[in-house]
Amino acid sequence: MRIAVNARFLVAGELEGYGYFTKEVFYRVAQQHPEHEFLFLFDREIPTNLALPANVTPLVIKPAARHAFSFRWWFDVKVPLALLKHKADVFVSPDGFCSLTTFKPQVLVVHDLAFLHFPRFIPKHHLFFYKTHTGKFLRKAKVVATVSEFSKADIIKRYKTPAEKIINVGSAAKAVFKPVDWEQREEVKEKYAQGFEYFLFVGGIHPRKNLLNLLKAFSNFKKWQRTNMKLLVAGKKGWMYDDTLGKLKTYKYRDEVILLDYLPEEALAQVVASAYAVVYPSFFEGFGVPIVEAMQCEVPVLTSNSSSMPEVGGDAALYADADNPQAIADNMQRIFKDEKLRSSLIEKGKEQARKFTWDATADLMWNAIEKAVSK
Repeated sequence: MRIAVNARFLVAGELEGYGYFTKEVFYRVAQQHPEHEFLFLFDREIPTNLALPANVTPLVIKPAARHAFSFRWWFDVKVPLALLKHKADVFVSPDGFCSLTTFKPQVLVVHDLAFLHFPRFIPKHHLFFYKTHTGKFLRKAKVVATVSEFSKADIIKRYKTPAEKIINVGSAAKAVFKPVDWEQREEVKEKYAQGFEYFLFVGGIHPRKNLLNLLKAFSNFKKWQRTNMKLLVAGKKGWMYDDTLGKLKTYKYRDEVILLDYLPEEALAQVVASAYAVVYPSFFEGFGVPIVEAMQCEVPVLTSNSSSMPEVGGDAALYADADNPQAIADNMQRIFKDEKLRSSLIEKGKEQARKFTWDATADLMWNAIEKAVSK
């Protein structure tokens, strides 16, 4: 079988979200099925350091798909031609878009429907595209894969997609996210947090990630507790980041907030593993990988009580309303003052993290591919 995979988000050195998912899942799928051939379709020059599996052939299909018109040109004209030319048996697209014109069976991965729940957090031209095309994509695909039971139920409810058409393949954290010893923690704190303990926020500076309410919560925490605890923010600047950074300039505790920007994978894993707690108050997530990353590092998690977060965190996290900075601050104070609670969350988190593995996700994705081809 010849399997074509949309690899647009495999960007060297800057893997996030879709890129991580594509690499972790489809490298494994290819390696676990060496008898099959895989075509990775790129819309720009192929990064030189991706170390693709031996049975993967990279192909560049231009022009780059980076706005609404180019999306449709790439998916509806260029991709179908490539699938025919290279005799692909199936097309897998992990970024929520698929081709509306190809006759080849397709597996569409839809991570979430955030654009319907929080349209104000999406650029208008992207929002129009999502609203116009997502239903068509879901109907066109032979099989739809998603990453949580929450997202599966959401897709069924919002688009009346038959439940038997959807497979929850889950998601996971990379193996690089693991505990560090005391000496390493001290080195990380010296390097990134002026030698102090810190709460850590992982995610892009984007309205949906809820950094402004976290800053309000941290302000309340600092008023209550006389401590040198810092707040570290690790993530790239996203859409509308100027508004957040502008407010940070006038923030009372701005000297206690440290922006780390995008960190290489190894460095990020060490920063996560050295945190006092990870605070992830996102408004909406299809899965919430930073929750599992922290638990895998034996670091307690404070997160939101909405969308997929309770499903991923189970009984191993503290939850608060993302719209309520006071509730977020209460949890920060609880974890700071109650070492027994903190230790309990760490132990529960270790068990919870074991429920999510990339190998399991790769197996389920292969099932989705076989199901699409068999149809």
